[in-house]
Amino acid sequence: MSILFLCTGNSCRSILAEATFNQLAPAGLKAVSAGSHPTGQVHPRSLALLTREGIPTEGLHSKSWDDLDEAPDIVITVCASAAGETCPAYLGPAIRAHWGVDDPAHATGSEAHIEAAFYNAYRTLRYRIEQFLALPFDDLRLVPDSLKTELSRIGTLIPGDAD
Repeated sequence: MSILFLCTGNSCRSILAEATFNQLAPAGLKAVSAGSHPTGQVHPRSLALLTREGIPTEGLHSKSWDDLDEAPDIVITVCASAAGETCPAYLGPAIRAHWGVDDPAHATGSEAHIEAAFYNAYRTLRYRIEQFLALPFDDLRLVPDSLKTELSRIGTLIPGDAD
């Protein structure tokens, strides 16, 4: 099963999700990330955070959804539409879900505030990925609507929720 984490720029959130998912996922599950309008580079703070968390960063790069080798089974958008961002709409045949996370690349203020924005985005994505990986895939694959419902529910969770 392949998962696409999708946002506009593919420099922060979708990259964090791709790398974290691939670090945590069992064999047979693989994530990629892409953007509808990629920036062309991974944000250095994203790479530094992943390194601090012990997650490999080699091979991570900002890329367009036009450059994907194959159609994903699941597409998860990570843009924060509540913040006025426009989420890209993937047009392939895939189960879709939205896991909105504020873009840490737009954080301003002190160094500590900016670092906290990156860590909060990572922590939220990691928590949702952990919930995703705890799903009973063998059962849910047989009922795509149930998988979509679960993915949508996970997109509302924040760390510390009692789910």
